[in-house]
Amino acid sequence: MKKIELSTIVSSIALSGKRLDQVLTHLFKQYSRSYLKQLILKNKVFVDKNIINQPDKKIFGGEIISIYPDSKELFLHLAENISLNIIYEDCDIIIINKPAGLVVHPGAGNHKGTILNALLYRYQNIQHLPRAGIVHRLDKDTSGLMVIAKNLISYNYLLKLLKKRKITRKYQGIVKGNMISGGTINAPIIRHNVKRTCMMVHSLGKKSITHYKIINRFRFHTHITIRLETGRTHQIRVHMLHIRHPLVGDPIYGGMNQKIDNIKNKNINKIVQFPRQALHATHISFHHPITKNLMSWSVPLPEDIKELLTYITNI
Repeated sequence: MKKIELSTIVSSIALSGKRLDQVLTHLFKQYSRSYLKQLILKNKVFVDKNIINQPDKKIFGGEIISIYPDSKELFLHLAENISLNIIYEDCDIIIINKPAGLVVHPGAGNHKGTILNALLYRYQNIQHLPRAGIVHRLDKDTSGLMVIAKNLISYNYLLKLLKKRKITRKYQGIVKGNMISGGTINAPIIRHNVKRTCMMVHSLGKKSITHYKIINRFRFHTHITIRLETGRTHQIRVHMLHIRHPLVGDPIYGGMNQKIDNIKNKNINKIVQFPRQALHATHISFHHPITKNLMSWSVPLPEDIKELLTYITNI
């Protein structure tokens, strides 16, 4: 049986202090936690070239972790022929424009039909990379640009760029209320103490910084451009709610429905019923992992957000 090694550096601060089995689940999302735990117990996991067979071993960041899965187990999540909107591709990276509704990683309730499944089908060698080469993620109902690595050198390089905040990511969003000016939100984010799938602003959270500028003001809404300095889970959505300008259509962080009194307009219901957070990743730029050339990509707003802007303009 062919011996396969998957290795990566634990570069995420968020993983510091976590158990080894938890870290592996984060790094190698193409495998289940139970399978990764079995690899640990079978002496098939190395940390800094030493066998570690204790699932509860603490990891502190900077370690090189290697796992040796059986070749027959490489497709725990089956590869699926799912179309991807590829904006750019070379030997080292892929840039895709993700549609709303497409999940990035398999998880609870989403074992199939994800970007990871699509990558496993399209690129045979990508199965040997942590997280199948996925460097960062977008929420299921956020659309726009993502970068994916095609080899380990590119993967680790892009992770380092992300950690050093040297990947520029810009978004456009439609928020509730009429903003006066742009600004910066510097508010730490932590997992919600009751709703564990949600995040919230809290003084004990991790440093989180979001910059935003106004593109256009409307009667009851504002069209903004957003640049992430950090990349916490749900960061834009949480920060917009924090400053009382939540994203239109956000089912979790949308805040209270606006009270638009004495307005009779057919477009208002269409705005209120917009089925997802009005957020689109419009731009990404970074230095290429191999050539080191600065590269950038931009995409226009998708049709549903363009249509939303039409409704907002006409109330």
